[in-house]
Amino acid sequence: MNSPHITVNGRTYRLPGTPTVIVCVDGCEQDYITQAVQAGRAPFLESLLERGSVLCADCVMPSFTNPNNLSIVTGAPPSVHGICGNFFFDAALDAEVLMNDPKYLRAPTILAALAGAGRKVAVVTAKDKLRALLGHGLAGICFSAEKADEVSLAGNGIADVLPKVGLPLPSVYSAELSEFVFASGVMLLETERPDLMYLSTTDYVQHKFAPGTEGANAFYAMMDRYLARMDEQGAVIGLTADHGMNAKTDALGRPNILFLQDVLDAQLGEGAGRVLLPITDPYVVHHGALGSYATVYDTGTHGVARLAALLASLDGVERVLTRQQAASEFELPPDRIGDLVVLGHRLTVLGTSESRHDLTGLTVPLRSHGGLSEQRVPLLFNRKLRVDPSAKLRNFDVIALALNSVAA
Repeated sequence: MNSPHITVNGRTYRLPGTPTVIVCVDGCEQDYITQAVQAGRAPFLESLLERGSVLCADCVMPSFTNPNNLSIVTGAPPSVHGICGNFFFDAALDAEVLMNDPKYLRAPTILAALAGAGRKVAVVTAKDKLRALLGHGLAGICFSAEKADEVSLAGNGIADVLPKVGLPLPSVYSAELSEFVFASGVMLLETERPDLMYLSTTDYVQHKFAPGTEGANAFYAMMDRYLARMDEQGAVIGLTADHGMNAKTDALGRPNILFLQDVLDAQLGEGAGRVLLPITDPYVVHHGALGSYATVYDTGTHGVARLAALLASLDGVERVLTRQQAASEFELPPDRIGDLVVLGHRLTVLGTSESRHDLTGLTVPLRSHGGLSEQRVPLLFNRKLRVDPSAKLRNFDVIALALNSVAA
């Protein structure tokens, strides 16, 4: 007799008996929802106060997209699944490399395990950079809004997505990219009826618009309408975020940037250390590859202790941790982070060298993430949950809560 449960990465999950939708809203600082609700723009989300469960949780560090999406779909921290940023220094290759390739994933996903247990699983992500990682080992539907025009039955488990969704192919730098994800979710519920569906958006809007502004409220109003349609389909919905978002500017709206490589080169000489920014990915227009988390590699010239002391003395630096401290406190894979981890203050982003960052795409005051100040995220459900009110929740608990803790 088949078991009604699966175990993935040491955690047990009940097989879904009702279509379950897990939504990761990229860059969803909790205040975005609060402001949209107070403005009367998000009636479905407001209704969760009475009929659902409104919780909050911590995301994993660094508060970036890839580590958190992979934590959500594995139900585990980066120390287990291995994805601790978008970029890392591969010592074996002696090169900085993107971690978008599934070969860097060290743990199976809940999505693949559910499909392996005979359940129908669907994944829709905004940017294609996540598709291969989220769909690793998955026998099911998996496609990105960015490349919806290239979807095929053989490669993605579904064909003709554009006509089925009824929206044009969106620009990668637009609110419409996330809307396509939500519209795809509604279409899949109506036509394929997956047992579990994972939807992951992009934070283009959150980088551009502060909570309560018209651009932000319009985005959350759009999201609210699609969530309401999924709710009408009878789906259990669990919503969280990969990270929050904050302004990273001074009082006049100018970017607060601390260029760490320039500081090290100026004060200790060129080659004293290598600064790497794990936020770096192919999509830099909205954040200029600037976030509040950096790793630093000692090149042997001055030693880790001296590098740490210099970095900790800089205005705008919140904390400097050794490799061992960061791996322990943030549950990171020690072989994929630097000798030091540097965290920026809430209003500060960290760069490498000024000459290496193109800020011409920043047409509005800089908003970004990566630090401890972007760790608190929403955790919302359209059902009442049986949950210990004293429990410390993480965003990667969302699937377990949706499958295991929905009240009868």
